[in-house]
Amino acid sequence: MGHEGGSDGSKSAIAGGTGPDASAEPGIWRYAIAERLAVVIDGEDYFALVHTAMYNARDQIVLIGWDFDTRISLRRGEEWDNGEAARPARLGDYLPWLVREHKDLDIRILKWGLSWVQFLKRGRMAYDIARMWMVDGISFRFDSHHPTGCSHHQKIAVFDRQLAVCGGIDLTYDRWDTREHLEDDPRRLNWPGSTHGPWHDITLMMEGPVAGALHDLCNTRWQVAGGDPLARPADNIRSPWPKPLKAGFEDVEVGLARTRAECGDVTEVNEIETLFLAHIARAKRFIYIENQYFTSRKIAEAIALRLSGENPPEIVIIHPKHADGWVEQQAMDHARDLVAEAVEAADGDEFFEIYVPYTGETPIYVHAKLMIVDDEVVRIGSANLNNRSMALDSECDVILDANRPHNTGRGLEEEIRSIRVSLLAEHCGVAEDVMAQALERHGTMQGAIRELGLEGSRRLVPYRPPEKNGVTRYLAESAMLDPERPDDLLRPFARGGLFRKGGLLARLRDRVKRKVKGRLKR
Repeated sequence: MGHEGGSDGSKSAIAGGTGPDASAEPGIWRYAIAERLAVVIDGEDYFALVHTAMYNARDQIVLIGWDFDTRISLRRGEEWDNGEAARPARLGDYLPWLVREHKDLDIRILKWGLSWVQFLKRGRMAYDIARMWMVDGISFRFDSHHPTGCSHHQKIAVFDRQLAVCGGIDLTYDRWDTREHLEDDPRRLNWPGSTHGPWHDITLMMEGPVAGALHDLCNTRWQVAGGDPLARPADNIRSPWPKPLKAGFEDVEVGLARTRAECGDVTEVNEIETLFLAHIARAKRFIYIENQYFTSRKIAEAIALRLSGENPPEIVIIHPKHADGWVEQQAMDHARDLVAEAVEAADGDEFFEIYVPYTGETPIYVHAKLMIVDDEVVRIGSANLNNRSMALDSECDVILDANRPHNTGRGLEEEIRSIRVSLLAEHCGVAEDVMAQALERHGTMQGAIRELGLEGSRRLVPYRPPEKNGVTRYLAESAMLDPERPDDLLRPFARGGLFRKGGLLARLRDRVKRKVKGRLKR
């Protein structure tokens, strides 16, 4: 039975070292072929595609996530054909219906363990889970095998070991939205009486051997959470790939990178951080990022180092105005502001900018985790640019590099560029060809955004950090809510905090303070 690279079916396969769980190279766990790969942008398309992929699966569905909410509807408002009309839209009704419809189907659901307390507030969901536990063919587990304060954060789905999803979208509330991100959209309904605001997200759908690799990853996590080894579906099952989905890439080699904190026999893995630093260092022309958080000291210092050197790349980050939830705001927003100010101090020629997308007067929440480097690398996954995703939480990113030997000479750069153009067009509320022409005219993303994206209903607003009071500044600088090591959680200024002595961020912060002091004197 496969594991994360292993085949012995034992938990010892994840002990690390030189065994099957070891990284293929720094920053990469495994390489695998994706016979077809599609970037899926925003929840409307993703939820509908998952609904279809679930129906197409005949042997096994494995769902691994930070959160699931059975009360949500996967299909909303669009036209259904006659064959689809009989399929329930609500997730909690759909899963039991599937195992009745397809007698041999095995559904496994793994959810971050500490979030079980959410069930006390979710009413109908507790009933749904109790019902599933009594249905043959559905197994539901909570994953609590993490150091205190850490979480399971991967968002992976595998269908018949032939089709896999990996990215940033959970099958839970608040995630559904269209690419238009209307300021008011009645379809953004979690359930009666619960609506949410505009939400931007990204994931990947992949077919082929890469699905087998992600199945191995899920198999390991399922066993770590106390489950028996997952059965391996037959190789000759018809692919569950949804017919409406057009592949943007075919026969490409992708890399998989992970984060995992040490816990018992489970070893530490920091491939995602290693690869982020390598990609920032390698950029020659530009880096385009969409991410929920930006608080990692190491990532910020790597960016600042590039900005302060010769021939820096243009770096654009699309980011939410505020984190989602009060606790997250205390942990991430204030640190983000101080990090952004420090990085700006290294940006002598204004190569760096953070933007917040708006629809009307409402900021769009950015939950996506994407990086594009020079239109040669695109990486999409679950990892944020915060310390938790670098060392505390379990994460998985997928990386497509046009310079890999299998991928060279295929014109993949143009396809990667089309993703970047499409996303910038979405945020600026213009057609993709209009955005492509503006990028050609200006030669920079910021130039195109200044022309097309600063006004109108859909726009990108440059982010300007607000003033901090003493408490919020102390909390941010202490890094106690977003530490670099699991054992430093809630320990203020462990290892020197965000602006540790002698670090590049500390020197840049001091530069900001001198500038402010100079303005006050004038």
